[in-house]
Amino acid sequence: MSGGHYDLGQKPGGGSGLSGKCPRCGRGKLFSGYLNLRENCDVCGLDYSFADSGDGPAVFVILIIGFIIVGLALWVEIAYQPPYWVHAVLWLPLLLIMSLGLLRILKGWMIAQQYRHKAAEGRLDQGGDGA
Repeated sequence: MSGGHYDLGQKPGGGSGLSGKCPRCGRGKLFSGYLNLRENCDVCGLDYSFADSGDGPAVFVILIIGFIIVGLALWVEIAYQPPYWVHAVLWLPLLLIMSLGLLRILKGWMIAQQYRHKAAEGRLDQGGDGA
């Protein structure tokens, strides 16, 4: 990077998606709201229309947070045998906080991986050789 120009061929560090930054330059913002994507990067102009993370981040959040919460809940139940309302007071707020915290991070990471690996929707081969 010299003279204010970005070498767009150089990949930023792997943490650009995790930090909510542009997957190409690593400096522009990826999100306009909590989970809403911007139209394009305000620094390098990358069009974010390619980005479609779908349900991927939500699936990862369910699996990761579910593993942690269920493990901790089982440990607390076996060790202390508290009433059910204690479990509700402990695990529901933790579940909400962890899910909301992890969802944006994983969505940014998945979009950065789509850009890095040039992922796109599948297309049928219209080749005429019939092989």
